[in-house]
Amino acid sequence: MATQRLSSAPFVSVGLPKKGFPSLRSSRLRICAAKAETVDKVCEIVRKQLALSSETSLTPSSAFADLGADSLDTVEIVMGLEEAFDITVEEENSQNITTIQEAADLIDKLVDKKAPAA
Repeated sequence: MATQRLSSAPFVSVGLPKKGFPSLRSSRLRICAAKAETVDKVCEIVRKQLALSSETSLTPSSAFADLGADSLDTVEIVMGLEEAFDITVEEENSQNITTIQEAADLIDKLVDKKAPAA
C-alpha cells in the first residue's frame, strides 16, 4: 500500500523530555484559592486539635496525616472547622479534606454559598 505526502515540506520532530508537561502531571486542579485569613484560621484550628507546638511549621500544603492525624483526628478537625466558620461539611466533602489548603478552599466555598445574594 503506497502512502502519499501531502506537502513537500520536510518533517520536523520536536523532542520533549520524557517527564512530559509538569503542569499536566498535577493530580488535582486548583480552581480556587482560599483567602489568607481562612488558611490562617485553619492552621490555628489544626494546631489546637492536634496539640502541635508553635514551632511546628504549618503551610497550606501540610497534610493532616503528615502531622500525625488519624481518621478520628481528621473528624475532630472538621468539627472544629464547622464550629469556627458556622458551616456544615457534608460527609462526602469531609473525606476529601486531607490538607490545610483543601480545608480552606472548601470553607471559603461553603461560606460564599451561605452568604445572602446582594
